[in-house]
Formats: sequence, C-alpha cells, structure tokens
Amino acid sequence: MPSKIVLIGTGGTIAGLAPDAANAGQYQAAQLSVQALLQGLPGSDAVPVEAVQLAQIDSKDMDDAVWRALLQACHSAMLNPEVRAVVITHGTDTIEETAWFLQECLGRLPKPVVLTCAMRPANALMPDGPQNLRDALAVATAEAGLPEVVVVADREVHAARWVQKIHPHRLQAFGSGEQGPAGWVENGRVRWAYAAAADARPDYCGEQAVQALAQAGQPWPWVEVVTSHAGARAELIPALLQAGVQGLVLACTGNGTLHQAMEAGAAQARGQGVLVWRSSRCALGQILEASPAAEAPPASALSAVKARVSLQLRLLGL
Repeated sequence: MPSKIVLIGTGGTIAGLAPDAANAGQYQAAQLSVQALLQGLPGSDAVPVEAVQLAQIDSKDMDDAVWRALLQACHSAMLNPEVRAVVITHGTDTIEETAWFLQECLGRLPKPVVLTCAMRPANALMPDGPQNLRDALAVATAEAGLPEVVVVADREVHAARWVQKIHPHRLQAFGSGEQGPAGWVENGRVRWAYAAAADARPDYCGEQAVQALAQAGQPWPWVEVVTSHAGARAELIPALLQAGVQGLVLACTGNGTLHQAMEAGAAQARGQGVLVWRSSRCALGQILEASPAAEAPPASALSAVKARVSLQLRLLGL
C-alpha cells in the first residue's frame, strides 16, 4: 500500500506571522515554511510526510505559473506508487479557484488531493492552521473518500465544485451553498455526507492537462469577469475588447440577466468570436435556460471566478 503523503506549501495565512499575536488581524502572509507548519503537529508522524515548498505567496496574488507547478506536482504524485495522497497548504482568498483548477485538470482522482488553509496566522493566540492541517491529513488518509479535489477548513470538507469563501474573517469562512459540506472531521475521523457516483466525473486526465499547459504560452488566455449591476456602463466591455480580452464571464443578476447598457457590448464580443459565459451573482441556485440572455451559454452552478477558470482552460484546449 502507498505509504507517504506529499505535503505542498504555497504560503497563505496558514504560514503567516503577526507582529502582535494578540492582534492577529494584522499580519503578513507566507512567512513560515511548510516544514515549519508540520513540525510538532500532533499526529503528523502517523504516516510519512514529504514536505515540499512549491511557492511562498499571499493567495490573493495566485497566478498561472504557480497553478502550472501545482498541477505538475499533483500529476507526478498521482503516478508515484509510493504516494498515498497530496495535501496542499494555501491561502483562503483564492483556494476555491485553485481547487477548481486542479479538479478541472485532473478529473477523477486515483488518490486524494486535499487543500487546507487558515483564517488566523500561525502565531495567533489561538491559530486555526494546526487543526486544519491535522484534519486535512486525516481526510487524505481516510479509508473512503471522494474522487475529487476537496478543501478542508474548520472541521468541514468541501468539494471543489461547490466550495466558496463566505466570510472575510470568521473561522467558519467556507460553505458549499445548497449542496452542503461533503463531510466532517470528528475526533480525527472523517464522516462523509455522501458518496460520489462513479460515472459522474471524467477519468483521470492529468497527463493531457500537463502536456497542454506545457505547450501553452505565457500568459494564458485573458479571461475577465464582468459584473452586471445597477448603473452599469456601456463602455466597459468595448474597452476590454479593445485591450485584447479573449473571454468574458458575465456575473449576471438573478437568472442570468444583464443590464441593458451592457447587452450591446456582450453581443459585440460574441460577434468578434470572444467566448462569453454567464454566471449568477446569487450565492445559491443556478441559472435556468429560460433566461432572456440564453444566447450566452451559462456556467451551470459555477461561481463567476470558477467559470473564469473553466473558460480559460477551454481556450487552452482543455
């Protein structure tokens, strides 16, 4: 049986330090190594862990280069018979986007890929990172699991498709909307809420994704999120087209509706061959095909930022 877990560090609040531990809201992210996070963690010696520092950034600054390296590292782990699972430490700001990027690229997983994070820096009076990391290791070694990328935080397990950051500073900062958590970590054991259908996801496709991204130039295709809102300006989309945008995700009101001032710009984009997808600003539910803007394909139940990831991958040929 595969023995070790590959623990990949990318920085984030979980590796952050505050000048004043009693005022943990003011801190600098990505200061400690992933090896330092693992050191002294109760229960971390239950299974061999290979710690790798892949990046050291605040996740608000996540970019294509780190995503490419993460995908390559995950793919290598999937092929390594000595590896049991992958755990990634990450900042909370864009963890849902990274999780969805990996899910889209990897498809149905042969081994667990678990992302975790923290809302408080490592030297806070009561840091949440150690518990989250310990729980992530528990999920990675659970007897049964989901064949998809998951995020572990505050004792909950969230599937990549549904997870969203829903609060800027509380410990329970993540939710999965109407779907709810995929599971919970209780006393070091994982209780799953549901089992994934075996035919619900594509086969493992990491090799194709790695090869496609290796051939892609830098930067990757420019896909922008444009939000429809009261007082929207007609000039925005034409300005993006003039600047060379290659794809648009419309964060629409309600059931995929768009401010009338933006409709001509969206039509212009489609006329120029720019892919235009719709997502809803609503936190719950998904766009129905009965929307008046049905000429712009909907992004199903994806949030706007996840739809941007999927559209970018589509433009990359994935």
